[in-house]
Amino acid sequence: MKAVCWHGATDVRVDNVPDPKIINPHDAIIKITLTAICGSDLHLYDGFIPSMQSGDILGHEFMGEVVEVGSDVKRVKIGDRVVVPFTISCGNCFFCQRDLWSLCDNSNPNAAIAEKLYGHSAAGLFGYSHIFGGYAGGQAQYARVPFADVGLFKIPDGLTDEQVLFLTDIFPTGYMAAENCNIQPGDTVAVWGCGPVGLFAIKSAYMLGADRVIGIDRVPERLQLAKEFGKAEVINYEEVDAGEAVKEMTGGRGPDACIDAVGMEAHGTDAVAIYDRVKQAVRLETDRPTALRQVIVACRKGGTVSIPGVYGGLLDKIPFGAAFNKGLNFKMGQTHVHRYLSPLLEHIQKGDIDPSYIITHRMKLEDAPKGYEIFKQKKDNCIKVVLDPL
Repeated sequence: MKAVCWHGATDVRVDNVPDPKIINPHDAIIKITLTAICGSDLHLYDGFIPSMQSGDILGHEFMGEVVEVGSDVKRVKIGDRVVVPFTISCGNCFFCQRDLWSLCDNSNPNAAIAEKLYGHSAAGLFGYSHIFGGYAGGQAQYARVPFADVGLFKIPDGLTDEQVLFLTDIFPTGYMAAENCNIQPGDTVAVWGCGPVGLFAIKSAYMLGADRVIGIDRVPERLQLAKEFGKAEVINYEEVDAGEAVKEMTGGRGPDACIDAVGMEAHGTDAVAIYDRVKQAVRLETDRPTALRQVIVACRKGGTVSIPGVYGGLLDKIPFGAAFNKGLNFKMGQTHVHRYLSPLLEHIQKGDIDPSYIITHRMKLEDAPKGYEIFKQKKDNCIKVVLDPL
């Protein structure tokens, strides 16, 4: 089969690789009908997530049709149309039983590596390095799905692939980011980063009852989409100091909640942002936390900082004194996708949201290297790339 494979920083290729096989009776094989390039994939593309190996298959946003099932698979059958949560979860461990699906104890075969880095291992992830299990990803024509009865979500007729594809990651991720804000009537929520996750966080904040949502970015087409799709007020941080601007827009108090939908490769215009880029380039710092610093300082006293943006390691110059003295609440982590699949599907079915609205580029799988490049460089007004493997 054809698959998008990592061969080094900024080097992805479409290779011919062996078809996946059932290796456990709880596995299923799906024929992938649609997949996507995620902002998190760019951290791999840029070489900032360790333990990648040449030839690893990328991709964690994918869906398709079941074509083979293991002998112990009971809930799904051949021919079912399914989406695949990007987190791999067993369904039975302490954490899965508590709806903390991305913290599964049993799905990462390389847990010892993660434990050395983070103290404990989280769940395995599709196509996201050997720290998180070394699983083949879904930017391919076929994929093996472990724990298939738990990890495959059947899609009813009447919805297109494009409408439901983002249930795999970015829609639940944006929604959980907003839910973590504990939004109350009248609240103002500020979202740093108006890429795909940020756009869904904006939309979700309104769905959960926010009175005002402010989107912060520098890319004109993202800011425009935040206004059109998300109905947000927007700030271009290259034109004004975003932290000061959101304080002014909230009468000096600051937003009730701030969402960092940027993560480890944040951009900035000040000297500290330049310092971050230099340190990260020579691997003296793993992450560039420009957005996180602003979020902590801008958030109102007693407010909530929600972090869906991916961080991989060690951060520098975090204003933790501000966080402590303002009594901030922090909520973060990989998304518990399984928790949100049914309720978010209902929102799509009712017409509350059409996730496909954010798609700007539709390409064949063999065009993936071009897709990565334009998404990374924000060329051609690119917001979201989907790939057709058929």
